[in-house]
Formats: sequence, C-alpha cells, structure tokens
Amino acid sequence: MNDRFTLERRLPRDFFDATLRADVLQGLAEPPRTLPPKWFYDERGSRLFEEITRLPEYYPTRAEQEILTRRAPDIARATRARSLVELGSGSSRKTRLLLDALTAAGTLQRYTPLDVSDSALTEAGEALGRDYPALRISAVVTDFEHDLALTDEPGPRLVAFLGGTLGNLDTDGRTAFYGALRRTLSADDTLLLGADLVKDPAVLVAAYDDSQGVTAAFDKNVLNVLNRELDAGFDPDAFDHLAVWNTAEERIEMRLRSRAQQQVPVKALDLTLDLEAGEEIRTEISVKFRREGLTAELDAAGFTVRHWWTDAAGRFALLLAVPSR
Repeated sequence: MNDRFTLERRLPRDFFDATLRADVLQGLAEPPRTLPPKWFYDERGSRLFEEITRLPEYYPTRAEQEILTRRAPDIARATRARSLVELGSGSSRKTRLLLDALTAAGTLQRYTPLDVSDSALTEAGEALGRDYPALRISAVVTDFEHDLALTDEPGPRLVAFLGGTLGNLDTDGRTAFYGALRRTLSADDTLLLGADLVKDPAVLVAAYDDSQGVTAAFDKNVLNVLNRELDAGFDPDAFDHLAVWNTAEERIEMRLRSRAQQQVPVKALDLTLDLEAGEEIRTEISVKFRREGLTAELDAAGFTVRHWWTDAAGRFALLLAVPSR
C-alpha cells in the first residue's frame, strides 16, 4: 500500500443493512412502490453499469469525457485547486483528466474521493498512488447524501460531482444537497457539476433501455440484491424493465413492471408484497436539465455559475460554480 494513500471509514458497521431495510419498508410496503438507485451497485451491478457506459446508446459518459478532455486545463487555471474532492468517485476513471491538468498546473496536493464502496476506493486509490506518486490520496467511505462534511483538505478546493448523478435526486433532494454542500464550502472553493440535458425523448429512452438488454439486467439486479440481503423471494424473470420519459418532470424513470399478480415475501422484514399484474416499482429517476433552470436552481442555493461547457452535440454539460454569499 502506498504510504500516501489513507482510507477513513465514516459509515457505522450496520449502515448498509439498516439503510436498505428502511428504504424497502418506506418504498415498497405500499404503492406507489419505489427504491433508490443506490441499491443497484453491488459487485455485479457495478460491472453491469461499466458495461452500460460502453454501449452505443449510452452517450453521457462519452459526452462528459469529451468535455473534460477539452476543458480540464481551463478548469485547472480557473480554480488553482490544491485539493480535488470527488463525490461518488467510484473507479475515479474520468478523474484522471482533472488530476493530470491540476498536476500540470502545479497546484494539486491532495485528492479526496468519497464513496460508499470500500473496495472501489481501495482499488482506485492504489492505482492512482502508483501513477501519481507525489499525490496524497485521502479516501473517505461515506454516503454523501447523509454526510457531506469535508475535513482538512488544503484550499482552494475543487469539489467534483460528475456523471449526471445530480439527476438521481428529486427537487427536494437537490435542494438538501446544495444546502449541505454550501455550508461546507469556503469562499475560494469551486463546484464542478455534471448535468445531463433535455433532448429528444427517443434518444433518452434508448440510453436507458439498450438493444442488448444490459440496462434491463442492471435494473433487475436490484431484485437479486433484495433476495440476498433481505431473504426476499423476487423472481427477476417475473418483471419487465421499462424506461419512461416523464414529460411533466423532464426526467427518465426506470421501472420494473410485474408481469402477473404475485406475492413476494421479504422474510427479513416479515413483509409480503402483494403486486398486481402491471404494477410497477420505480427504481431510478434521472432528471434532465436546461441551462436556465439549473442556473436558477443553483443561484437560489447560493451558487453562481461561472462557466458552462457542453460537448459538441450539446447533450451534456459541465459547469463551474462558486459560492455567491
């Protein structure tokens, strides 16, 4: 292990079990039934999502990488960041473009990735430690939706929230996220935010319902997680995967639709779900944004957007915002 890599575990030992139980009781016990998308990402789900990012229909990863490739030097010059903090870092693959630019600018001292996955942080941290031997990597195992407290990173700090993950939060969730982030940032810190943009619904639906069925397998994998962790009795083949464009909310919704009337036991919770034929479980929302609306949303939360960049096709945006008050 590189001696410049540290791992801090902030989550209590029973965090995942307690949170999953609470989410299932709150979201599945009564219709309309929902689950948060965080439960997709066990080991198999993470592999499936990596496969999704390489599919021809799934443009967001390529579009964001295109922007980062072109704009990372601009981001480095604009922020002069001594610390890069990344929320939901995962494999930190795209982050290397920022690390390279900030290193070339001569400012970067520390990289602080935050993620719920101990193994992902360790794997990424060890690889980055080999490739950036002068960089201090201070990884934190935490859930940024519940714990967004930054620590002793040297400023100015660049906080990156990439991949369009912002869209997984509804309006109330985004408001809470902005508020928590604003309270932890100093005047010289900067937010780098990735946001998927409103576009042709046919393009959006295809990105979440690919022709090879990889996204369908990813969606249904959440049922395998419930079976394993809560001794549930879901049959993934008894559900169809749907990707639906919600026009009113301007968001994609991923859903699992029951093919027939069925009863599903969740033994660990002493719960039985009575599902009607055609009844749906919403497993993810992915809000798509417009520049005017997102800029106003950030302004109301105390952030001023200084830069707004898109890929050549205008599908995805990266923006730099600073605390405004």
